[in-house]
Amino acid sequence: MLSFLIRRFRGALLAAAIASVISGSCSVFLVSQINVVLAAQTTAPLQGLKFALSAVAAMCAHMFSAMLFQNLRQRAGAELREYISGQVMQAPFRYLERVGSASVQSALSEHTASVTQFFVSVPALLTSGAIVVGCLIYLMVLSPRIFLVTLPFVALGAFGYHLAHLKAINYLRSGTAEQERLFEHFRSLTEGAKELRLNRAKRRFFSDSVLSRSIESVRRQRTVGMSLFVAASSWGNFLIYAFLGLVLFVIAGDIPDRARVLTGFALVMVYMVGPLQALLVSIPNANLVKVAAERIEALVRGMKSTELEVTAVSEGALRSIELQSIRHRYHDPQSNESFHVGPIDLRFAPGEVTFLVGGNGSGKTTLAKVLVGLYPPEAGAILLNDELIDDANRDRYRQQFSAVFSDFHLFDSLLEQRRPELDERGNRLLARLQLLHKVQLREGAFTTRSLSHGQRKRLALVVACLEDRPVLVFDEWAADQDPGFKNIFYREVLAELREEGKSVVVISHDDRYFDVADRIVRLENGLVV
Repeated sequence: MLSFLIRRFRGALLAAAIASVISGSCSVFLVSQINVVLAAQTTAPLQGLKFALSAVAAMCAHMFSAMLFQNLRQRAGAELREYISGQVMQAPFRYLERVGSASVQSALSEHTASVTQFFVSVPALLTSGAIVVGCLIYLMVLSPRIFLVTLPFVALGAFGYHLAHLKAINYLRSGTAEQERLFEHFRSLTEGAKELRLNRAKRRFFSDSVLSRSIESVRRQRTVGMSLFVAASSWGNFLIYAFLGLVLFVIAGDIPDRARVLTGFALVMVYMVGPLQALLVSIPNANLVKVAAERIEALVRGMKSTELEVTAVSEGALRSIELQSIRHRYHDPQSNESFHVGPIDLRFAPGEVTFLVGGNGSGKTTLAKVLVGLYPPEAGAILLNDELIDDANRDRYRQQFSAVFSDFHLFDSLLEQRRPELDERGNRLLARLQLLHKVQLREGAFTTRSLSHGQRKRLALVVACLEDRPVLVFDEWAADQDPGFKNIFYREVLAELREEGKSVVVISHDDRYFDVADRIVRLENGLVV
């Protein structure tokens, strides 16, 4: 993920990185000039000019780098969200059902923000790194003998930090995984609001044992992980002062030019503490970026689809859709149970109303999702106008359908080019369904979606009719409608769709309206009986 972003913004990233290194190098040069002035008897005007120019260069380079990296962060965030959204839109529907919306939301929000934070941390990382490296080089120039003594301290600090890193990264990964579960609990706060308010014991248990425990787990895991990094950073700072004390009071007794060397060492070591600490603190932030990128990559990896995206919808009229020995296995990850549908042989024709009936769990909705192309069959074949449907044309096949499933989503507009006749036709349908006093269709968008569930389902029916597809599928559409609207749907809407030559598939339990159907297909345990 980071490689993708770095390749995408290679030029700007390189320019900002060079500016950061220049800023850090200028800072080291300023420290060396201060040491020269402190050790000199008099101050030359040229030294003052060098100092002023270095300070201005450091400021300009830092400003340019920080502004460029902030711009990169926003661009990278936009690119990453577009990339993830594009992958989600082409992902197999079954995969999206399995991973759940919480993982997708977490990737689009928190994980994306963490990854793009990389572009803000880079200036500090590079500037601090340049300062630390430059200070070490200056120390070597001042006294190679003393510099050699620093190497064991550097090695000791690096080893301690490495041990802390290995331990801390596990806590950060666990905290990120728990964060995704927490997002699911947050969604339950609103979607399960009715149930929580109706049951005090359930509300208390959810609050105390589910939500609070998850929040505390995220806090604890991330606190421990980051605290290990802080402890390692403090250990590194202690080693710097320990080394400085060793130089001042033990080693530097007989070195030549003692005053200048000790002044330089003391000045550089004290100055290096801040950048070194910033460098060490940026490492856990970089690890948070790494963990977030891993979560995004794991999510996106399963979204790869072998289907070809449709470029043009077939203009040919629908003659038939045929299911030949279709089989599909549905696995419920929550109950860890599998359900088999098929083998099923069915044929659907224009101007025909088909009812799918059967008890709960008989396979009606699963069959409907196979029919519309959301689930590819695991065995058997689907033929559209005698053409075999496979990965190469399944997306084109899906364009034959409009569907209103029980878990439908209602967008705030029709999501197509504005056409005046759509508004007129849509408002006629809204009036017929007694919704015009609550919502209207204006320039392809609904004036409100703040409606009851039954009213929103009527609105979804309007959308399905306006899409004008050859096949319409309604999954228990009338289940929560008043008798008057049920009658309109079964006696009037379905009759009109039949007259328009549409093939209509209705999943229903309303046996009093079974006479409306041209054919009734009854399912039991995934088989047509």
